[in-house]
Amino acid sequence: MKKKKIRWAKALPIYIMMLPGVLYFIVNNYLPMAGIVIAFKKINYRKGIFRSPWNGFDNFQFLFQSGSVVTMIRNTVLYNLVFITLGTVLAITVAILMNEIRSRIANRIYQTVILLPYLMSWVVVSYLVYAFLAGENGYVNNTIIPALGGTAKINFYQEKIFWPFILFFVNQWKGLGFNMIIYLAAVIGISPDYYEAARIDGATKWQQITRITIPQLLPTIITLFILNVGRMFYSDFGLFYQIPKNSGPLYDVTMTIDTFVYNALMNQNNIGMSSAAGFIQSIVGFILVMSANGLIRKVSRENAMF
Repeated sequence: MKKKKIRWAKALPIYIMMLPGVLYFIVNNYLPMAGIVIAFKKINYRKGIFRSPWNGFDNFQFLFQSGSVVTMIRNTVLYNLVFITLGTVLAITVAILMNEIRSRIANRIYQTVILLPYLMSWVVVSYLVYAFLAGENGYVNNTIIPALGGTAKINFYQEKIFWPFILFFVNQWKGLGFNMIIYLAAVIGISPDYYEAARIDGATKWQQITRITIPQLLPTIITLFILNVGRMFYSDFGLFYQIPKNSGPLYDVTMTIDTFVYNALMNQNNIGMSSAAGFIQSIVGFILVMSANGLIRKVSRENAMF
């Protein structure tokens, strides 16, 4: 009994430290799960959520019968595919380049500069983008186009052809620093003995990257890939709503499931349909995570998450 008391006394500070995190997950992640029933009810604000009448799958039917369902699913999936693939390549490339910088001061400066956009809110970023792309006073129309000999101004917030590239650039500019830090930590953790042995064998820098660095990063790449695939049906609301200023002419290339749900909630006050969309996102995300992990498990069992 004394040994158990001693062990409990030693473990008690750890459990106390865990308590805020556990409470956060319970309040923020688990208690709201009761709200799933909203997706299957016709909400009556007088009766409340749990006393409102059931309406089966009417909210889902209304969602899929809207004329924008194909557009929003297409944009959400395709943008995420590009963000995951090219974003991973860019983050690994920058991490490897950062690891090659020998000056500690220069390394910290570069890391700070690259990470700084990640710390900005999407509202601030949207105003920065607007300063560049505004039709009358934007830097592109007033400075860059005249410097290149052009005279016609481009109304970026009316021309949808530019926005897939703009959204990708802004997404990478803001998020590259955080992803780079994750891969840089993994690169730094690789034993220098591997590279020393490779140099003795006459391996070039490219061979060291392809034969040592990338294989050693594979577990990190797979873990982040599975997590990102699980959010394939989600989109960064700030990116797709704040940056294009929710401009109607751009909906064909900027509307995703999240912005569609927000507009539906604000314009139609239909929280049932909004909840139905969130429920679908959760189910599809779970299926994608399990599928991605199962595929990786077949190819490389030791690199699977579970």
